[in-house]
Order: sequence, then structure tokens, then C-alpha cells
Amino acid sequence: MEDEEDPAATKNSSNNTDDDDDFDIEPREGFVMRIMSCRRSEKDGKILARRFGCNKEGHCVSIRGKFGSVRKPRPSTREGCKAMIHVKYDRSGKWVITKFVKEHNHPLVVSPREARQTLDEKDKRIQELTIELRNKKRLCAAYREQLDAFARIVEEHSDQIAKKVEKVVNNLKEFEPIDRELLRSSQDAV
Repeated sequence: MEDEEDPAATKNSSNNTDDDDDFDIEPREGFVMRIMSCRRSEKDGKILARRFGCNKEGHCVSIRGKFGSVRKPRPSTREGCKAMIHVKYDRSGKWVITKFVKEHNHPLVVSPREARQTLDEKDKRIQELTIELRNKKRLCAAYREQLDAFARIVEEHSDQIAKKVEKVVNNLKEFEPIDRELLRSSQDAV
């Protein structure tokens, strides 16, 4: 199949001639399109006409089976938009616009550039939050080390105090028989 000329890349007016290079191009906003129909030559399969429409053209028809819904229902993206363009390959070998409906019945989808910018902003925010989380984890690890060190110091002091208390108790036990004997001898002397 030979290369086909892209209808979107050709001049968009049916009354342009080869000599007419000065033609008005109306400013346009980008939007997502669907190929609504495509007519090919029965002889060689070459595309003769195409109809491009807004991706929000028509209304979604739900598919239901015998026992209920076939698929999980999703929100419809279609809003009955009539915006479309019909192009036809004429005998002179040029693409000609045969029908054009400009008006959309909905706000246009953001351009890929704006979408990319939004994603870039989201990516930047994710990166900022990731860095912040990493810093918080480091801070948490430092606090954990300090807390563990403090716990070790408290444990060492606790062990030292327990040893001192045990020493005092043992000393008291040593002096207890002496104390009883002194008490008995003082009672005997009276």
C-alpha cells in the first residue's frame, strides 16, 4: 500500500488553490479526537474519506448480559458532543474539508503540554515529600539512638544503685548480730 497523505497535515480549506498560499488559519485549541469513520477504495484500499470527532461524541450505551451487567460500570466519558470534521480525498489529489462542526458542548481537555506540566508539578511535589520523609526518617533514627543511649545510661545507673542497695543490705546484715549483742549487754547492765 502506497503512503497516504495525512489529512491533518494538508491545507484545511476546500477553496484553496495551488497559487493561494495566503489563507487564514483560524486559531484552534487541541482536544482528544476519535476516528469516527473511514472510507477506503475497494480497488486499492486507499483512504478516500475520514470523519474525526471529539472523543466525547455520542452517549455510552451500556452493555448488559442475560444475567445483569457484563462489565463493571465505569463513568461515561461521552457527553453527546457534536464537534467533528469530515475530510475527503478529491479527484485532484488533495484533501478537502467537506463538513466542520467547531462547537463543543463541554470544556476542552487540557493540552498535553499543560497535562505534562501538571504531572511535572506532581512529580516535583512527590520528590519534595520523599526528601522530607527521608529527612524525618534520619531524624527519627537519631532520636532513637539518643533514646537508646539514655536508656543504657539509666540501666547502668539502675544497676549501680541496685548494687549499692545490696551492699547496704549486706552491711546491715553483718551488723545485725552485733547490734543484738550490744542491745542484750545494755539490758543486762541495767
